[in-house]
Amino acid sequence: MPELPEVEAALEVLRTRARGRTIVRMRVLHPALRRRLKPAQLRALVGARIARVERRGKHQLLHLDDGRILHAHFRMSGDWMLTETGAPLPRFARAVLDFEDGSSLVFVDSRALGTIDMHPAGAELDLGLGPDAADPAWTAEQLAAALAPRRGPIKPALLDQRLVAGLGNIYAAESLWRARISPFMRCNALEGAQVAALRKAIDAVLLRATGSRYTDDDTVTLDVYDREGLPCRRCDTTIERVVQAGRSTYFCPGCQTAGAPKRAAPKKAKRVRGAR
Repeated sequence: MPELPEVEAALEVLRTRARGRTIVRMRVLHPALRRRLKPAQLRALVGARIARVERRGKHQLLHLDDGRILHAHFRMSGDWMLTETGAPLPRFARAVLDFEDGSSLVFVDSRALGTIDMHPAGAELDLGLGPDAADPAWTAEQLAAALAPRRGPIKPALLDQRLVAGLGNIYAAESLWRARISPFMRCNALEGAQVAALRKAIDAVLLRATGSRYTDDDTVTLDVYDREGLPCRRCDTTIERVVQAGRSTYFCPGCQTAGAPKRAAPKKAKRVRGAR
């Protein structure tokens, strides 16, 4: 699933290649998007100019010069592709914005779960989002206050966009590993120093992210995510995987001990040359 850095990378494409362009046509190619964007809305896009683009969490907002907003959300697998108008479209093209300069912006989504909506000028967008994970003004104290009323485990909580916007399954697991916090620890049991370590870890993980899809980029090194059965990079204990709230959680039972349930001593993994 695209997370904050991946969406930010996609937004950079919009900033450099779509901002300032005038729309001559929008083609909607998938039935799910046709149900969201009515023919009258598509006709009304002709002649509109993309004045600026904005990211809120994982949401992308294309602000038009008349105040309307095109609101895109990748969800599981979306991305943007730039091409020439009239060129063959990629296999999973779901919508296309054609510009006056002969270029086109293609919404590509293999799972067809992404959404595009049109909001009228002056609309107040309440996306139900918490502080942005990349916002330097978001403090450990604010995170602690948001966690204090929650009794559930910390890992699923970090996926709640109302708590913090932009984190997903990969970054949550990586941040907890870096902070040495068990994914099972109750939110309201975290002490101040642990919350501070988690906030610092989130910053570090986002800073290291490249904006590429982790599963598609061999240059990206993950510390814990998708490394079940491999040795922890910090303590050599075998990385384990469990399911929490329907999502895979990867963790090290050897060094992510803060808030971990009591269990038998974890096993050390045998290192394999070249293992990731």
